[in-house]
This record gives sequence, structure tokens and C-alpha cells, in this order.
Amino acid sequence: MHPHDRRIDRNHPIERILAPDHPDPLSTRNNLARASMSAGRIGEAIALYEGILADRERVLGQDHLDTLGSRNNLALAYCAVSGIGEAIPLLEGTLSGRERILGPDHPDTLVTRNNLAAAYRSAGRIGEAIPLLERALADHERALGRDHPGTLATRNNLARAYESVGRIGEAIPLLEHNLSDRERILGRDHPDTLGSRNNLAAAYRSAGRNAKAILLYERNLIDCGRIFGPDHPHTLTTRDNLAAVRELDQ
Repeated sequence: MHPHDRRIDRNHPIERILAPDHPDPLSTRNNLARASMSAGRIGEAIALYEGILADRERVLGQDHLDTLGSRNNLALAYCAVSGIGEAIPLLEGTLSGRERILGPDHPDTLVTRNNLAAAYRSAGRIGEAIPLLERALADHERALGRDHPGTLATRNNLARAYESVGRIGEAIPLLEHNLSDRERILGRDHPDTLGSRNNLAAAYRSAGRNAKAILLYERNLIDCGRIFGPDHPHTLTTRDNLAAVRELDQ
């Protein structure tokens, strides 16, 4: 049996009172799947999402917004267990449907485009990921504004994609922009700000700009120690990063 091949219990009280295809049981099963995801029971969530998607496609149709949402949820669950090959076709279908029904600038469409780009990158299809992220960033900035959290996340993702193919000169300005914006919007102690500072330090290190990297790692080490404590994984990782770049700079 496939590890995700679990069956929905049709004898559940809700399923007995209402027909299995009634929207209420579908919504209830969707809530249960989300709870399973949150609890880390990914295999259970995948089985639920697979059943919900099949039922919504049959009852509501391929293009219904709830069907598109189910397709997206199942794709993200597959991603959580490294099922990128299964996730990508679902995300491609979701993006196509949302662009057609909601429009290219709808927030759900923007999120799906970003998710698909991330899946391409995870699958090593960086040549497809970068153009999608470039479009996603332009769309986020136009539709949601330069300070929207989704815009900041997309800018970071594009920078990391550039960095992964050696385009460090294009990555660094994006990371500098993101750090400045997150410090202004979220504050210097927000976890996303600390993450942006770490990412920029790593990019400086890759570019051989070790002095700049050291300054950022030193700042992050102080902040992580103060916010999370000296033994937190974030603090320990930052300490290791700082030691490594100091060794390079000697």
C-alpha cells in the first residue's frame, strides 16, 4: 500500500447524517486535514486532502474555487514530505485555474505563483523558477505594494534563487532592500528581520565581502542570544557562521 493510501471512514457520524458529497462534510474533512498538518501527521492529512480533492472535482467541478483550494492544499502537503514531483502538476493546475478565474493579480494567484516557483527550485528546475519569481515580485509590488509581507517574502526568494546560480551581484541588492524594509516594518528583533540579516551576511560571505558579513553576523549573534537565549539553534547557527567567516578573513 502506498504510504499515503489511507481511506476516509464513511461511517463517521457526520458522514452518516449527511451524504459524503454534501459541502458540510467536505468542509469538516478539510478542517481535519488542516489540523493533521498542523500536528505533523502529514500522511493522514494527505489521505484526507486526496479524498477531498477527488470529491470536490466530481461535485463542484475542476474550476470551482474550493476545488482549486483543495488542489493547492494537497500540493503543499506533498511538498512537506518531499513529494515535489507530485506537487508540481497540482500547483501548475492551480495557478492556471486561479489566473483564469481570479485574475493574475489576485492574492491567491500571487501566492500560488510563488509556491510553484519554490517547488521548481526544490526540484532543481531553477531555470523555470527564476522567471516565475521575477514575475511574482513585479506582480506583488504592483498589486500589494512594496511593504506587503508577501512582497518581502517573494523578494527574498528571488534573491536566494539568484544566489543559488551564482548571480550574487543581483542577489545582494534585493537582500539589502529586504533587510532595510523588514527593520523598518517589523522591527529589528522580529524573526524575519533576523533571517534577512543572516541571508545578507551569507551573500556577502559568498561575494568575498567578509568584513560586511562579520558585522552582520556579530549583530545577529547578540540579538539571537538576547531574544532566544544562548543555546537556541538560531544562536548556535549564527555563532558557527560567524566563526567560519572569521576564519576565512584571517
